[in-house]
Amino acid sequence: METILFHNHGIDPGLRNKKLLKALLLSIFRKEHLRPERISYIFCKDDYLLALNKKYLRHDFLTDVLTFTLSDPGVPVVSEIYISVERVKENALFFKTIYTQELLRVMIHGLLHLCGYEDNTVKQLDLIRKKEDYYLSRLLFHVKRST
Repeated sequence: METILFHNHGIDPGLRNKKLLKALLLSIFRKEHLRPERISYIFCKDDYLLALNKKYLRHDFLTDVLTFTLSDPGVPVVSEIYISVERVKENALFFKTIYTQELLRVMIHGLLHLCGYEDNTVKQLDLIRKKEDYYLSRLLFHVKRST
């Protein structure tokens, strides 16, 4: 059984090099000393993610990523990471970056939440952003070398 899975829910994120991407995402878990069992990335539209945000977090606003841990602490991680492709595209325009780079950043962000990183305070946000930047630079380096 694969450890990292990609699912499209009404929208295709346009991922390429999936085998390499999965290996690189798994390397983040190793560096963060976390054992994954099954991580499902579900790529969806704004309205679907908004409904999840309202139902489970009671937040009535759009977001780019929601991470749900389905396993107990201390055992290999089972999780679903929902990503709004529409929101990622809008954010890429807003931050003047490439869509693929923003998508990878959001995928890493969701994974970092599984590793225990939060973004509720300025200090936490600063740390998770630094981790994102570090892992994103490594990911982009390997992806560029493979093409």
